[in-house]
Amino acid sequence: MGRKEGNRAARLAKVTGLVSLVGVAASGCSAEEVLRFGWPKGVTPQAEAMRQLWTWSVIAALVVGVIVWALIFWSIIFHRKKSEEFPRQFQYNGPLEFVLIGLPMVIIVVLFVFATHAQNVVTNKDKTPDVNVKVWAFQWNWEFEYPEFKTPDGQTVRTTGSSTEIPLLVLPATKEVRYTIESKDVIHSFFVPEYNFKRDTIPFPQKNSQDNVFQNSIDHEGAFVGRCAELCGTYHAVMNFEVRALQPQVFDRYMQLRTKLNPATGKPYTAAEALTELKCGEWCAPQAIRTKPFDTSRTSRKPSGGDR
Repeated sequence: MGRKEGNRAARLAKVTGLVSLVGVAASGCSAEEVLRFGWPKGVTPQAEAMRQLWTWSVIAALVVGVIVWALIFWSIIFHRKKSEEFPRQFQYNGPLEFVLIGLPMVIIVVLFVFATHAQNVVTNKDKTPDVNVKVWAFQWNWEFEYPEFKTPDGQTVRTTGSSTEIPLLVLPATKEVRYTIESKDVIHSFFVPEYNFKRDTIPFPQKNSQDNVFQNSIDHEGAFVGRCAELCGTYHAVMNFEVRALQPQVFDRYMQLRTKLNPATGKPYTAAEALTELKCGEWCAPQAIRTKPFDTSRTSRKPSGGDR
């Protein structure tokens, strides 16, 4: 009898391992993706801190789950009903109760400590920023302002989106950037999926006691779509922008152009004109390359039911 139960347990363990292996292989995930447990890949140190918290939390949950599953199967296999005799009853079990109460408390405290550490990394603003950018949200687009840079006519360098052009938030990769976000009308939300971070963008944040400032640095150059993540009206779904991370020296040249007059137009360089002048490949494309404008003309589309 004991041998049969042992063989049954061994077979069950083999089947469980085989199912797990097939599940991982069938998903088509790489080893790195498996270790991220579905967490999206980020491009900032803050995103990596959140990824580590997620990974170790899942591992801890799996360890607890395996222990629970093992106890369940152990009870099923080795403590099956053998007779009609009523089992011996225990009113109290001090050591077991201590474990059942103490162990969950330890798990909660450890998770709280690591979650607090990750939160502090994400919200930390102690580093001196290399670039400050003011982000304005409005129905239904974005405006990016660089307070430290002025055009020849004394105006702050800024990029404003429209229904025909996706605004580009040009930033230096690997440098510390401080974002100050605010809305000009209703509540919006600043969200870049590759940052693994979003924050509501509201009118008059100081009056509403909202922390509207955060910092990060982008690990490498690239183009990343940003979105509004708060339902803000008719065209909320297409309120996009694009973060364009350039090499620091290229960004410096970009800002030098933005603070000068374009000889061809007699006006300060726009973002598109400055990027075209740089000629630094894909990341200097004058228009967004990860998203595109949405046609807001209601007359360009017909109702799904056709004319009636």
